[in-house]
Amino acid sequence: MIDTRMKATSHLRHIRIWLGIFIAGLVLSGLTAFPLVTELKWLTAAVHAGSIEPLAKSTGLLAWIEHVNEALATTDTRYPFLAYGTDWLAFAHLVIAVAFIGPFIDPVRNKWIITFGLIACAGVIPLALIAGEVRGIPLAWRLIDCSFGVVGSVPLLICRRSILALEQETDQKESADAIPKFQPSRRERQSAQGYHP
Repeated sequence: MIDTRMKATSHLRHIRIWLGIFIAGLVLSGLTAFPLVTELKWLTAAVHAGSIEPLAKSTGLLAWIEHVNEALATTDTRYPFLAYGTDWLAFAHLVIAVAFIGPFIDPVRNKWIITFGLIACAGVIPLALIAGEVRGIPLAWRLIDCSFGVVGSVPLLICRRSILALEQETDQKESADAIPKFQPSRRERQSAQGYHP
C-alpha cells in the first residue's frame, strides 16, 4: 500500500513538472506576441551588431528579418489596428495555458486536455507547411514553426504516459480498498481473549 502511494506521488510530481514547463512555454509565447514591433527592432539590431551577421547574410536570414521588421514597422505606423490580430493570438496562448491548469491539479480526471494539446501540436505542422507556403514564408522558417509542434508534444507525451500509470495505480488502490476486511465474530474475539462461557 505504501509502495503504491509512493508511486502515485512520484507520477503526480512528474506530471506537474512537465506540465509546468509546457504551461510556462505557452505563457512565454503569449507574452512575447504582444510587443512584436519592439522585439523585431531588437532582433535586427542584435544580428547587425553580433558576430553572426556574416552567417545571417549568407543564409538569407538577415534579409528576411529586415523584411519582416520593415513590414511590421510600416503596418504599425500606418495600420496599427492590424496588431489587434496578434493581440488575440497572444491572448489565445494565455487562455490555452490556463486550460492546462486542469490536468496540473487533477491529471486523471482532466487527461482529455492532454489529448487536446497533442492534437493541437500535430495541427501545427500542416498549418505551418500549407499556410506558410500560401503566405510566402521561407521553408526554413516554416520548419522552425513545425518544430514548436514537435517540441510541444514531448512533455505532453511524457505526461500522458505518467497519467496512464497514475490512473492504473489509483485503480489498484481503489480495488484493494474495496476488498472487505475480515472481521472476527464475537465468539472468536472472546476465544482469543481467553473467555470461555
